[in-house]
Amino acid sequence: MALLDSVTTCLSQPVHYAICKLGFEKKDTYDINNILSGNGEVCWQAVTEHVCYLESDQSVDYIKSIRLLGPVCESVNLYFKSLPKEQFVIQYALWFHWTNCTEVFLEVFDVLQYTQATEVALGLMKLTSCLERALGDVYLLKGNDCPFLLRDLLASEQLADVFGQAVMNVLRVFIGSPNGLNLRNVLWHGFASPQEIPDKYCAMLLFLTAGLGQLLQTYFLQTKCVLVHRPYVIFISLDELDAFPLNDEILSIADELVKQSSFVLKIMLPFWIAALTAFKQSRYADSVILLLPQLEAGLRLLFTTTNKCPNRLLTAESSALYTTFDEMLAKHLDNEEVNQLPVVLGEPAMASDFLWDFLNHQEGPRIRDRLSHGEINLETFPREVANLVVGFAITILCRFSDEDMFSLKEHMVIKPLMSFASCYQSRFHPISRLKKQVLECMKSIHLWPELPTVPEEQVQMIKGLEGNAEANNLILMISEIVSQLQHFMPQNCCSSDDLINSVLTERLLMELCDTRICTLYSARPVLEVVVVLRKISAQCHQASQQVIAGAALRYTQWVNKTLRSRQRHNYLRMLNSIKFLSPMLRLILLLITLELISVHSVCKKNPFDYQQYLKFLKSVLQYTENLVTYTSSEKNKWDETVELTNKILIKIRKTSDRKLMLMHLAT
Repeated sequence: MALLDSVTTCLSQPVHYAICKLGFEKKDTYDINNILSGNGEVCWQAVTEHVCYLESDQSVDYIKSIRLLGPVCESVNLYFKSLPKEQFVIQYALWFHWTNCTEVFLEVFDVLQYTQATEVALGLMKLTSCLERALGDVYLLKGNDCPFLLRDLLASEQLADVFGQAVMNVLRVFIGSPNGLNLRNVLWHGFASPQEIPDKYCAMLLFLTAGLGQLLQTYFLQTKCVLVHRPYVIFISLDELDAFPLNDEILSIADELVKQSSFVLKIMLPFWIAALTAFKQSRYADSVILLLPQLEAGLRLLFTTTNKCPNRLLTAESSALYTTFDEMLAKHLDNEEVNQLPVVLGEPAMASDFLWDFLNHQEGPRIRDRLSHGEINLETFPREVANLVVGFAITILCRFSDEDMFSLKEHMVIKPLMSFASCYQSRFHPISRLKKQVLECMKSIHLWPELPTVPEEQVQMIKGLEGNAEANNLILMISEIVSQLQHFMPQNCCSSDDLINSVLTERLLMELCDTRICTLYSARPVLEVVVVLRKISAQCHQASQQVIAGAALRYTQWVNKTLRSRQRHNYLRMLNSIKFLSPMLRLILLLITLELISVHSVCKKNPFDYQQYLKFLKSVLQYTENLVTYTSSEKNKWDETVELTNKILIKIRKTSDRKLMLMHLAT
């Protein structure tokens, strides 16, 4: 514990000075009436006069500006503390409507009345994320693609056109610039402890947000513009997220763990306690907002210790590199040495997989990004997501705690949680998404036998219909290829003489998809192959859905006798094609899955062989794309699917004979 107790701040000396001291150097008392009109409006000119500029290039002089604005912030803070809530609501609530988060700003006012350090920091994190989102909405009145970084958003010409450059410079003193107070970043990245954030800066940002609302009202009256708020991001497929088995006993143990775990910096302890309290009170957004920066702070401590770079524990100035989640989760350090953090986090790479899943993968929730940039409705934040973050945090606390501190009973309580964590597999890596795609496509194809069909005797009555022989030949080719692939499949799936119906099954694909495949730090060729395989799978699924829709429609038309002669022939050709398309699509799904299991073997291929392999995969993709075209309701070209399928089966068999697939390399 000596190391943790000895850390008194995670702010570097210049950053600590800027936030904790610089704005307190001028002892003048500033008259609030200088920046406040009689009806409570912000006198922006009086505020902007406190921003200083460098003589050399007329850029903002952040040091002088922070020093001069210090007394102004204190005056605003005292003014808000003296204001009854009812009067604040009457006077200011209207000016927060432009943010689409009025309630958040009213909550921040409440927090300022009691000056509880952790709540002030939480309020400031929520305020900055909501403010950023609202400023992005304003940006879109003038521009197309809203900048991802707050720094770039505040420096944009679009916002300067609406609010004025002088106003934007005031904001940049507090947030968005690494040269200023940079309050948003030091909090969201877990650098600032609760006691290091002066409440007067929170009060000032509340004041400035109301002032921006006043400026916007004038702008809208002049331009007749209407502010459109982008919809919030909604977490989908929450049922996919297996919940950590949390209960009151585990949460009670967690209360003790935070005081004992070497993962927790002593100066950050109030944040951990507040996060667990918020979760118990069903304040799920608050819990996650408080926890994410602390997970980053704890991991940064491990990262800097294991990689022997203790100086990286602190915030950096604008000229140096921040140590954030992105770098801590990378395979290599900036000096190209291997990052030791995943090793310390333990095997299997549960912690790293989890963090990548929920923070970085593009198809994952990207919780920290979306929360910190104001993309999520805080009032409806789902319990399922909070459960995962809190559960993960508790497992990390356990991982870095003295095992002797628990009684046997407590161990038995915590054991299911640790067991669940150790079995965690990535849900949002492209490899994991491909597995899901394959199984969803297979479910779709499994509906085909249930499709209504025309009785055989009615089919025979129609003259000029041929093709059964062609379909049978294709099915025979599919069987031969399946026979070649048996070596790469579990032994228990190949017991029947009917290879197609005994091997190309949903049960087999589920069993194969359960195979654990390493997702951490996948090489570029691996990801390139997975991208193509996912496209193939998606096309297969679309073709299947089109067949289902087309067969149902045509059958109804057949029964109702609304099909013309040519359409009847075309419908029967469809039914004939279905006989071989079902096993064909199932064969492709099997190939995708077997190749996926061996996907890391692609790194063994030399550049020429790799390009040839990609060429093969793209030919399969081309086949599935053509299949989607031919099976569409617009085309209905069922005869063409026969020749198309014959050609790709020959290519697949040739590639398999020459042992050029990844499954051959893996054995």
